Amino acid sequence: MEYKSTNPSIAVIGTGYWGKNLVRNFSALGVLQIIVDTNSEILDRMARDYPDAKVTASYSEVLNDPAVAGLAIATPAETHGALVREALLAGKDVFVEKPLCLSETEGQELIQLAEERNKILMVGHLLWYHPVLLRLKALVNNGDLGRIRYIYSNRLNMGKLRREENVLWSFAPHDVSVILGLVEEMPESVQAQGGNYLHQRIADVTVSLLSFDSGIRAHIFVSWLHPFKEQKLVVVGNEKMAVFDDTVPWGEKLMVYPHHVAWHGNIPLAVKAEAEPVAVEQEEPLWAECAHFLHCVATRERPRTDGKEGLRVLRVLNACQKALKDNQAVPLLDREVSSDQVFVHPTAVIDDDVTIGPKTRIWHFSHILSGSVIGGSCNIGQNVVIGPGAQIGKGCKIQNNISIYEGVTLEDYVFCGPSVVFTNVFNPRAEIPRMKELRPTLVRRGATLGANCTIVCGVTIGRYAFSGAGAIVTRDVPDHALVVGNPARQIGWMCQCGERLGDDLVCPVCGAAYQESERGLEPEHS
Repeated sequence: MEYKSTNPSIAVIGTGYWGKNLVRNFSALGVLQIIVDTNSEILDRMARDYPDAKVTASYSEVLNDPAVAGLAIATPAETHGALVREALLAGKDVFVEKPLCLSETEGQELIQLAEERNKILMVGHLLWYHPVLLRLKALVNNGDLGRIRYIYSNRLNMGKLRREENVLWSFAPHDVSVILGLVEEMPESVQAQGGNYLHQRIADVTVSLLSFDSGIRAHIFVSWLHPFKEQKLVVVGNEKMAVFDDTVPWGEKLMVYPHHVAWHGNIPLAVKAEAEPVAVEQEEPLWAECAHFLHCVATRERPRTDGKEGLRVLRVLNACQKALKDNQAVPLLDREVSSDQVFVHPTAVIDDDVTIGPKTRIWHFSHILSGSVIGGSCNIGQNVVIGPGAQIGKGCKIQNNISIYEGVTLEDYVFCGPSVVFTNVFNPRAEIPRMKELRPTLVRRGATLGANCTIVCGVTIGRYAFSGAGAIVTRDVPDHALVVGNPARQIGWMCQCGERLGDDLVCPVCGAAYQESERGLEPEHS
């Protein structure tokens, strides 16, 4: 990453275990103006090491200095909320080390305050500025590992022992941030367990399990009572596996293992392959993080790890802490939705005479018209219009910018990708009313409609069928069929798990076997 200084002046608040590293990097970037700490011995040492910077014990002095554009806060976590608030109110851009604060309500207020004041709010989740993690993220996004199955992270060491926070809050924020960014969704629920060995109220070892709606599972093992240091992240896909080990030499930090599972009949066989190192250009992550903050201050771009990302991490940490305390799973996505409630975003509009099942979530700017029926546990994305009189089964996922008109029925567990188009009249004219000519459309259980595909009215999409992105579906699609193109044509078959079947009609991933039927395919022995 290249950084060209525009000379915004930065003050670093707190120069202890981690703050001294921020001082070093902002000084190297040529923007360090003030160092703040309440420890006089530390200030004397900083004055000797950084003679060009002013040192002070007064936070208010920094807030009142118009020459200071941004603050980097590296104080104890319990002080973050108050310090960030004061800085934003004083008109400063803020970089705060993890966590953003300790209260979710306070975190939301800080985000809103930053937006109202048009100020940068960035959280120090360092790994998102590590070139190796960014390369790993690219592998995941490009599909090089296939479908992600599970992720685990180990962050283990002997010390540094803390008394102001437990190991979950000290070590795990980095891993929570990374996993949420790789998966790009919030967990449905979390579980956690641990042990308090040095102090009866402070956990020294914790294991957290994150469960996602997509089926991905992730676990995080953190400990400061471990015989050796380990910082390892493993991402397992159905095609390849990747390991990010931050304790080994740079050239070995990211390794890809092309292991896969071959199915012989219904018997899985592990096929191992040699690990392949992934070349990544070397750069100090903290330097890149500090440079990114300066770039955002200069350009007003939203930081890669902004306040909203920090709040998501905080929500997961709080849920893990509660699970640790209560020794039971904690739902996360349903915080605003009890077992018999529906979540509707304040910008969404719900007409009268609408039926919505429990745990369904309806997001920004969507509109549900009268007479529509939506089953339970659905997720309705942004800018979605449903109805009037549309029928949506349970467990459906309808992504952004979709209109589901009268006459369209989705059975249970249908997935609609972004901007899917449904029609309900075959040959519409603006000046000729033709709603009496409506042709019903049926999408059967478990079908997937890819992004930007069009479903011409009057067709039936079979069970667990798969319409590729951009396809124009003009006729019925058999159960489990894979169709692509304009007009859509069948090019294969799909398993219920979402994988393409081979010529033997056996799934190469889950091993399910199928046979032909009048409606397409059906599982063997069904």
